[in-house]
Amino acid sequence: MDAQRSSTRQRRPRARCGPLTGIRVADFCWMGVGSVATRMLADFGAEVIKIEDRTRLDMPRRLPFYKNDPRSFGEEDPNPDPDKGGLFNNYSRNKLGVTINMRSAEGRDLAERLIAKSSVVTENFAPGVMNRWNLTYERLRQLCPEIIYAHMSGFGQTGPHHSYRSYGPVVQAVSGLSFISGLPDREPSGWGLSYMDNQAAYYNSAALLMAIMHRNATGKGAEIDVSAVEVGVCLLGPDLLDVTVNARPTRRPGFPLGNRLEHPPAAPHGVYPCAGEDRWVAVAVFDDTDWQRLVTALDSPDWAADPRFASQQGRFAHSDTLDAHLTEWTRHRSPHEVMTLLQDNGVCAGAVQDAHDLNEVDPQLAHRGIFFELDHPVIGPARFEGTPVTFSHIEQDNWRSAPLLGEDNSYVFTEILGLSADETADLAAAGVI
Repeated sequence: MDAQRSSTRQRRPRARCGPLTGIRVADFCWMGVGSVATRMLADFGAEVIKIEDRTRLDMPRRLPFYKNDPRSFGEEDPNPDPDKGGLFNNYSRNKLGVTINMRSAEGRDLAERLIAKSSVVTENFAPGVMNRWNLTYERLRQLCPEIIYAHMSGFGQTGPHHSYRSYGPVVQAVSGLSFISGLPDREPSGWGLSYMDNQAAYYNSAALLMAIMHRNATGKGAEIDVSAVEVGVCLLGPDLLDVTVNARPTRRPGFPLGNRLEHPPAAPHGVYPCAGEDRWVAVAVFDDTDWQRLVTALDSPDWAADPRFASQQGRFAHSDTLDAHLTEWTRHRSPHEVMTLLQDNGVCAGAVQDAHDLNEVDPQLAHRGIFFELDHPVIGPARFEGTPVTFSHIEQDNWRSAPLLGEDNSYVFTEILGLSADETADLAAAGVI
């Protein structure tokens, strides 16, 4: 073992703490929609064992994102070091990691033995993959009668499109979110990244927690089927009502509204340019009281006395003119200066913060401790975003950064499954693990 990786000797699995202590998860998930869901379980005490394939690396392992990396965001390394994946390190902190070749009969047998020792199984492959390995719910119940089996996919496990492949931007498009995104009278802009991976992940983790509570109460397991597309649909309520009840199409002159808000008719309501390169501030004014506070903060400029701005409805009807006046004021000030001044006067306002602001500037985030650091034997110290919830008597158990590829094979296969060291070595030599 080289010096760079010598710290792995200090990474041996230990007893966990947290409300999910005692829950063992056989985790077949990859990418974000599944891995973020099981990360939440791992953060609070569950023993999550991530199952990987050495010959088909999880994409986050192939996307480095480590310090001083010359590649651009999203560019895969053609010869990746599987242990340098910064995104993987984020998704898989607090988890164990094993490698199993599921294309071999021995590998599938090993996976079944691990499932029999677990109480939760998770996967987010395309529907049908687990079935081809005979890992159906019926088979899993034979291995563990109280098993919780969670499927996390783009379109769900049933229906005419259930076998379609999906990715975050695809989910966002099919769910209708992309169609309603953008500026007025412009083509749909969509969402730049796979945000729905994370949104669906939280539904997945909530479903898992409900199933665990149900099993605690009844002794019965459950099969869970979460569709990321349906999660996206759940975010469309006002637009669906407007189309179905009012017969108003989403894309019509002046719509979508971009940063403006029609219900209630808020004005000014938007993101405004500030001093500096690509610096912005968000401002929201909902009623006459908010408006008077804004006028006071701006030192009662002459334009604020325009009769068109005398009511909230009038301000909304003349949003373009109002935004132009406010922009002329904000563009000479920094985002945080505007935010502080307006908030001190009781107006909703927030600086549009970049990564530097979040990591180094924002005193509120620093006070709350949302970011924490874990050391990694290859990447080195790295910062993570924590769970944005605090409890009075529960703490997130951040015991280890993400597993190196196959790091916990020996522990899992010998101490949990009871194989001998020689048997484990033979499986490794045969390419099974």
